[in-house]
Amino acid sequence: MQLFIKNMVCDRCVMAVQKVMEAQGLEPVSIQLGEVKLAQDNLDAAPRQQLAKALADLGFELMDDKRSRLIEKIKNTIIRLVHHSDEPSPYKFSERIAQELSQDYAALSRLFSEVEGMTIEQYILLQKTERVKEYLVYDELTLSAIADKMGYSSVAHLSGQFRKLTGMTPTEFKKRGPKNRSPLDKVGGAA
Repeated sequence: MQLFIKNMVCDRCVMAVQKVMEAQGLEPVSIQLGEVKLAQDNLDAAPRQQLAKALADLGFELMDDKRSRLIEKIKNTIIRLVHHSDEPSPYKFSERIAQELSQDYAALSRLFSEVEGMTIEQYILLQKTERVKEYLVYDELTLSAIADKMGYSSVAHLSGQFRKLTGMTPTEFKKRGPKNRSPLDKVGGAA
């Protein structure tokens, strides 16, 4: 049986969901961002409701409708590509998303815009901006290295986009500190 869970954005989320599953007496075969495969073939109403409550207590949500699951898969793919990959991909985000979800990108883009009120590209830029903020807070890389790592054509391109989305330059952000960062599941109004 496959379950879809909203707001899983990192490895700690995977560990938290693993603990919830075990506490509920469920046997996960695999857990990845947004998805859990259980050894059980079915989950009755009462155990499903208990699981939903236990997940909700940690800020997760059990999803049932197909559109929500697809949106969450798009978001998780973007988060994984932006935040959990150390090298820029030679492929465009649109190609990677369409390939990983085995669906037409135009259809995915329409659905995402309709449900989220922003384009996939805008969501990617917001996620990339959060990643840049993370690099700036850690202060281990130069702006040039960050631009290169994040796939920007230049420091000027990175700085311009950062200022457009945050209202400040990367240098100004560094001076203000980490209080201006957002949890990944809240970027772009996602909740």
